[in-house]
Order: sequence, then structure tokens, then C-alpha cells
Amino acid sequence: MAEDARSPRELLVRARPRDYGWPPGDPGWFGPDSVAWRIHADLGPMLVGGLAALYLQSLHPLVMQGVADHSDYRRDPFGRLQRTAEFIAATTYGSNDHAAQLVRRVRAIHHRVRGETAEGVAYSAEDPELLTYVHVTEVWSFLQAHQRYSGAPLLREEKNRYLTEMSVVAARLGAATVPLTTDEVRRYLAEVRPQLQGSETARATVSFLTAPPVAFGLTARSAYLTLAEAGVDLLPSWARGMLGLSRPLVLRAGVVRPAALALTAALRFSLGHSPVLESARRRASA
Repeated sequence: MAEDARSPRELLVRARPRDYGWPPGDPGWFGPDSVAWRIHADLGPMLVGGLAALYLQSLHPLVMQGVADHSDYRRDPFGRLQRTAEFIAATTYGSNDHAAQLVRRVRAIHHRVRGETAEGVAYSAEDPELLTYVHVTEVWSFLQAHQRYSGAPLLREEKNRYLTEMSVVAARLGAATVPLTTDEVRRYLAEVRPQLQGSETARATVSFLTAPPVAFGLTARSAYLTLAEAGVDLLPSWARGMLGLSRPLVLRAGVVRPAALALTAALRFSLGHSPVLESARRRASA
């Protein structure tokens, strides 16, 4: 299979800029001055954070069971990541109605995602606690990736503001009490940690995610491997240990981080400003 000629942004976000240009004067849920607009516009760190979030989410046995039962990620490895990217784009940069429409669509999908584990434990994608776990691991990973690879790390107040902004999305999806500060996130992860498992299914999923897709050419495979390893490096040490992803610090600090810094900077330079972001800015300021 030939390597896909589309750009990395097009591979992940199939959003059309014109979808973000209406109605005039609508700032959406966050607006141009929000931290969310700033973080989510930088594709490279978002890719690193997105992969790290998937690794963390695989550790929750009920979340993992839902993915195993209802996702075709092995046949369509970018499908889940792409759908997540589209949802983030719409809820971040879309108008109020656009964002609400995407949330309704996701909630309708969640209504059908239910089942039970081999041990007979029931799960549902509408479970507020599972929604909270998925949300926290996602925004925390985005935030950590931004701090390491954006070149413009946030102050403590800005990090807390980002978490507070993104809690709006979690609440509309039906999440339970969502952490609003970095301290609260750390406490939450410590509290939920006993529920997490580096199961055989989780390790197999992460092994699949860390391997470059066979359809990629040499350059794309190298770039993906860099992003995947940067996502591993972003994980807490306990999560790497549970998933069998331990890497020597000298490798992570001396090879992975410099390579990921160079790659994310190259993506930033080559892609320029997102047309979706520019369209949303014009809409909000009209």
C-alpha cells in the first residue's frame, strides 16, 4: 500500500474550515483568549499527548474492555485518534451549536457502548466515573506534552485555567466530579491508581500503538516511532512499569526528547496556522 500523501493535519482532522466560520460573533465554548485555543492549535504536542492518553486509558480494565468490545482500532488504527481529534476541534473551535452537536453525537454513541468483562463486571461508556478517567488522562496528557514540546510552557495559573476550561466538555458528556487544578489531578490519579491494571490486553494494545503502521513509508514510520516513544516518555514511571514500557532515562532524555522536540518544531513550521483556527478567529471577532 502506498504511503498516504495527505498532510498529518488532514490525516487526523477532516474538519472543513467553513464549518467553523458561522455564526458571526459566536466565540464558542472558550473563545480566542482561552488556554484551550492555544494548546490545541499545536499539532505536534497534541499528537504526543494523544498517544500518551491512549496508553494511560488502556490501564483501566473497564475502559479497555469497552475498547476491545466496540472498537476496530486494529483494522483502522487511526480511526479512534481521528475521531477524537475531530471532537476536540469542534468543541474547542466550533460555535456553541457546533460543539453541542458533537457532544450529542458522542453521547448517542456512548449509549450503545456497554457490556461486561470476563469476570462479569458490567461497564458502560455512560458511567460518570469512566468518563472522568478518560477525560482526565486526555487533558493531563495534552497539558504535559504542551509543557515539554510547545516551546511556550504555561504558568501554574494558566495550567489550572486550562483544566477548568476543559471540565466544561467533561461535564456535558456526563463525567463525575472533574479535577480543576494540577494538584487535584495528581490526587485523582493517585486515588484511581489501585483500580488500574497492566493486563495482557492492555499491553497488547499498547504494543500495537507503539509500532508504526505497516502502510507508512520510511519517513512516516520514523516520525510515528518518535511520537510514540515521546508519548511513552510522558507517562508516569508507575504507568510505564505496569505496561512493560520501561526505558532507560539516558535513552528518553538523550534521544527521544531531542528527536521529538525537532519533530514537533518541524510540524509547527511546515503546517503553519490551522485553517480551522483562523476561521474560528474570524467568526469570533466578526
